[in-house]
Amino acid sequence: MTFWKPVVCVLFCLAAPLVSADEPKADRCVILISVDGLANFYLDDLKSQMPTIRGLAKNGARATGGMTASFPTVTWPNHTTLVTGVPPARHGVVGNNYLDRDTGKPVALIVDAFFDKDEIVKVPTVYDAAHNAGLKTSGILWPATRNAKSLDWTVPDMAGEDAWPKYGTPAWLAELREAGLPIEKHGTWGKEPLGGVQRDWLYTRMLSHVLEHHAPNLILIHLVEVDHVEHKFGPRTPEAYWVTSYADDRVRDIVEAVKKSKYADNYTIVLVSDHGFFPIEKEIRPNVLFKKHVAADGKPLVKCVAQGGACMVYILDDARKTELTPLLKEQLLTVDGVEEIFEPSQYDKIGQFTPTADRRAPDLWVAAKSGYAFSDSDAGDDVVAPRAPGGTHGYLPSHDDLQASLILSGAGIESGVDLGHVTNLDVAPTVARLLGINLPTAEGKPLEAALKKTK
Repeated sequence: MTFWKPVVCVLFCLAAPLVSADEPKADRCVILISVDGLANFYLDDLKSQMPTIRGLAKNGARATGGMTASFPTVTWPNHTTLVTGVPPARHGVVGNNYLDRDTGKPVALIVDAFFDKDEIVKVPTVYDAAHNAGLKTSGILWPATRNAKSLDWTVPDMAGEDAWPKYGTPAWLAELREAGLPIEKHGTWGKEPLGGVQRDWLYTRMLSHVLEHHAPNLILIHLVEVDHVEHKFGPRTPEAYWVTSYADDRVRDIVEAVKKSKYADNYTIVLVSDHGFFPIEKEIRPNVLFKKHVAADGKPLVKCVAQGGACMVYILDDARKTELTPLLKEQLLTVDGVEEIFEPSQYDKIGQFTPTADRRAPDLWVAAKSGYAFSDSDAGDDVVAPRAPGGTHGYLPSHDDLQASLILSGAGIESGVDLGHVTNLDVAPTVARLLGINLPTAEGKPLEAALKKTK
C-alpha cells in the first residue's frame, strides 16, 4: 500500500496570512455541528420540520444561498476542509478513497480504516490551533481524526467493535461507561441499517457528558443519519423529511446541553453540512468501458474508483498516459450521464492536487449529472444500467441541490444576518476568530458580516 508521507508545513505557515485574533477565549465554547447530508434546500422547505435549526438561523446568521462544498462532494474531504479552511489540494484528503497505483486496489480513507490524522491531513486544523493556544478540545465522530493528538476527549468516526477502545480517549470512555452510556453498542449499531438513529442519539449524550464534566472550548460533532436515509430513499422523500426532523431533535439536545453547562451565557453554535444530495436511478460503470484496455499480461491498464456522483480514473501504465488520456476522455464524453471531465491541468478549478504532486491523485476526474451515480463494477456489458432509486452526492458543488447548510448562532454572532452564498473554506477561520486564536494556512476568511463588532 502506498500513500503520501507527512510533510512539515513550516513553509506554508510562514507564507500564509494568519487569521487575526485577540486572546484565546477560555470562557467560551464553540460547537461545530455537522449534520451529514443536510442540503441547504431543506431549510426553506416547510415539509422539513426543524424548529430548533430554524430558530438558530432566525436568531443568528445563515447562508441562505447555501455553502459551496469541496469537490468531490463527499464526507472525508469536506469535513477536512471545514476544519482547515483549505481545499483538498492543500489538506490532502483526496476523497473517501483512492486507488493504490502499485497494487491496483482501492484504499479507504472513509471511516479512518488505515491512517491516523497526521498521515493524511497535511495542514493545521482549527482544533490543532485551539489546543496549541491552551484551549480544551473534543471531537465526537469527526472524520479524519484517528489518533488526533490535539483532541483532548475524542472518539473517531469508526464503527468497528474495537475502534473506540483502540483509538478513543481511554479515561473519557471509562467515564462514559460509568455514566451508563451504551458506548459498547456503537460497533454493533454501526453495522445495522437503522443504526444511525441510535448512534446520533448516543453522540449527543456524549457531548452533554463532556460539556458537564470537562467543559471543552471547542467541540466537533458529526451526526450521520440524514445522510444514511437519503442514500437509501433519496432526497425530498417522506423518509428524508422525517430524518431532517429527527436531526433537529438531536440539535435540540445539543442546545439544551450547552444551556445547562458553564457556558450557558457564552456559547456559539456553528451548524454545517458537508454537501447536498441528488436523487439517483441509474449507475455508470466506467470499468466496463475500460475492460478493453489491458496490458500484454492481461492486467488492467485503466481503473476507476467511484465517489458517488464523481469518479477517479487511473491510468496504471505511465508510459501510455499520453496515448490513453485523450482516448479515455473521448470515450467517457459519449457515456450517458457524464457531465464534465477534468484533466490534471484543470485540477486547480476543482481544488484537487495532480498525480505529479501526489500519486494518489487520478489521471482524470469525472462528474456525473443528477440521476446518475458511478459504480466500480465491471459486470456485464452495459456501461450505464438501471439501479434501485436512492440518492447520493459527490457531484460538482456548483449545483443548487449540492449546496451545504451553514448557520451561526450565539455568542459573538449578529442576529438576523443573511450571509447569502459562502464557501466551506470560511468555516474554520470563523471558528478560529470566535475562539480568539490564529489559524495558519487558512485560505478562507472569517465571515465578518456574521460577527459582532468588538468595541
